Amino acid sequence: MQKQEFNHIFFWIEEYLFYPKKISQKIVSFLFLPFAAIYCIIVISKRFLKKCKNFHIPIISVGNITIGGNGKTPFLLSLAKNRENIAIILRGYKRDTHDMLIVSDFGNIKCDVQQSGDEAMLYAKELKNAIVIVSKNRENAIKYAKKKRIKAIFLDDGFHKSEICKFDIILKPKNNYTNNFCLPSGPYREPKSFEKKANIVAVEDKDFKRVVQIKNKTKKMLLITAISKPQRLDKYLPKENIIKKIYFEDHHNFTQKEINNILKLYNPASLLTTSKDAVKLEKLSLNLSILDLKIIIDKSITDKVDNFIEDFG
Repeated sequence: MQKQEFNHIFFWIEEYLFYPKKISQKIVSFLFLPFAAIYCIIVISKRFLKKCKNFHIPIISVGNITIGGNGKTPFLLSLAKNRENIAIILRGYKRDTHDMLIVSDFGNIKCDVQQSGDEAMLYAKELKNAIVIVSKNRENAIKYAKKKRIKAIFLDDGFHKSEICKFDIILKPKNNYTNNFCLPSGPYREPKSFEKKANIVAVEDKDFKRVVQIKNKTKKMLLITAISKPQRLDKYLPKENIIKKIYFEDHHNFTQKEINNILKLYNPASLLTTSKDAVKLEKLSLNLSILDLKIIIDKSITDKVDNFIEDFG
């Protein structure tokens, strides 16, 4: 299958899950409803049958109740950047390794991006004040972090880990999705009503804001990215400088061959990409322009997190 054909299918599915407009998308969503009902029964059962385990250390989760990105990585970076002696724990999606892996030990990076995954490597490079751990089994990673005598643990995408006692922050876009069904009929990993189980539901442009600047801006940039819902970048792009936009599936691992083909075809002055993509592209010795995204979090949220850590006992 050609990349263009794959992208067409990929974005059809993404639109179908979040904002179904086509009749075909609505029909597929309706046909999948019996499976969505079974899925909901399973996740609800897990939520109520599991008793959360107290690890006797403050654990803060930043995540989504849906699939796809809502800015949890830059949000967590902003929340954690001024804190000392902390641990960041995440699964490490699409990494080449399977076991628990220490990505960085307070700035000492111990692996490459293929082993860690893109998000974990971005945390490792940005947070010199943290231990960064990737592990499918979050409990094992928490136990390891406790042995290092850290003060607090931050979970990337941990809302659905109801077996862990924690302080939950859910991120939401400013515009609600038009599809409110659970997988596979919609984007929700748990019923939408479960939002009320979070300690904080942070809404974009109300509870947090995005600030973007372009580093190494050139006059002829080609956007290349592998993030979920890449169209959300459009409002930050200087249209007069963008000659082409090329999207890959979320967490795609770029190869030298495909990048060379893109450079040969369009001959850009630089490749414009996100910070998360850049940790995978920097090994290819390219002229990169970076969409540097920062999150400004409302003080009421940071105060609640501070109080949770300070009052933990």
